[in-house]
Amino acid sequence: MADGTKIEWTDATWNPITGCSVVSPGCTNCYAMKLAGTRLKHHPSREGLTRNSKAGPVWTGEVRFNPQWLDEPLRWKKPRMIFVCAHGDLFAEGVPDEWIDQIFAVMALAPQHTFQVLTKRPERMRDYLQEMARCFEHDSAEFSRRWGTAAAEVTGSPCAAGAIEDIPWPLPNVWLGTSAEDQDRYSSRWPYMEELQELGWLTWLSAEPLLGRILLRVTGLREVGPDARVHQSSLPQWVVAGGESGPNARPMHPYWPRQLRDQCADAGVPFHFKQWGAWGKPTKPRPSGTPGRFALAASPEGASEFWPAHVVEIGHWPRQIDLFGGATVLEHVGKKAAGRLLDGIEHNGFPGDPPMTPRSGSAHVKDFEAFVAETAPKLHWKIYQDLGADPSRSNGYYDGWQHGFGEASFGPLPLPQLIDEMKASVTAKVRALGDDRQ
Repeated sequence: MADGTKIEWTDATWNPITGCSVVSPGCTNCYAMKLAGTRLKHHPSREGLTRNSKAGPVWTGEVRFNPQWLDEPLRWKKPRMIFVCAHGDLFAEGVPDEWIDQIFAVMALAPQHTFQVLTKRPERMRDYLQEMARCFEHDSAEFSRRWGTAAAEVTGSPCAAGAIEDIPWPLPNVWLGTSAEDQDRYSSRWPYMEELQELGWLTWLSAEPLLGRILLRVTGLREVGPDARVHQSSLPQWVVAGGESGPNARPMHPYWPRQLRDQCADAGVPFHFKQWGAWGKPTKPRPSGTPGRFALAASPEGASEFWPAHVVEIGHWPRQIDLFGGATVLEHVGKKAAGRLLDGIEHNGFPGDPPMTPRSGSAHVKDFEAFVAETAPKLHWKIYQDLGADPSRSNGYYDGWQHGFGEASFGPLPLPQLIDEMKASVTAKVRALGDDRQ
């Protein structure tokens, strides 16, 4: 529990639940996991939640309810942004619904605060809030039994049970987020957030630690609709991005946060760049071969689906041949030295802020080409099956597939030709508009 925090995008942390489990690569160097197994390992709220391993403390999967902190936000009168369960996951597998009911009751009874919920389990969050919506709209008795009872228990006042039923739902002071470190995790998690957005919740993305590029329009469940057309997904309403910090931090390619920033600018989505993390610009040039913790970030020019912009750690200052193609050199300098300026600008966007300036039409074309390279091969067999075509044919022809970005129909076309046709079509469309802001 901390009224005050060094986390750049919030004012305070609230930990009514602690403990978690490792679910994806972004969890490897989790700061909460390391703290629970080191400095806080004897604290009653953390004791026994981790086990030792060769890589350091690792979550056991056990979760713990901390009732002594449950009503803290109700005592804070000054409005704050509060990061909920910063040292756990509100929707972790072992967390019973009864605990979540009490936490949502507190958030509902503290409208002066903004609560920032973040989970790597958006499917459970979706299920929970769909049930909440069903009860609120169609089963008032069940809503009262669960959230009304929770409000009365937390406050010790029966009046709270009635008060919570008069509060508008979904809660406008609760922001629901999911974290994704790369495209695979984003594509699998964001569709659940789209469903929450449709219910009226504000949804956001934490791309931290950012371990790969993320194209916000590419998600796993909504690439193809029942009409075999590409459907654009709903974007996050806020994006936070940052690199990994700590002694074992993995480097972030500079292109990845820039691409996220640019996508947000184009779509009018607030963007918050939290930090570069432990890796930043070298403190000074060294002679070739000088030992140290360095990384090479390959130039994004010429990157493709098969050879994306990548970054690799090296144990010496690079030689000239290593820089062929315009690679960027990074050094493990620490979070403070690396800072949080992205191309000289500190990005502190929050929901409700004025939008950033969009980019030029040519930049849109480049993003679309990246979208096609990322999406078309993945849609290949799916579109085949939807159209009843034979997926065993080696060339992979699309029979009459109409893409979702214009009126032209392609078919039958082999996959490489389809990609070229789609790129040419959108490029011509943007140029024909004659407006560089489009």
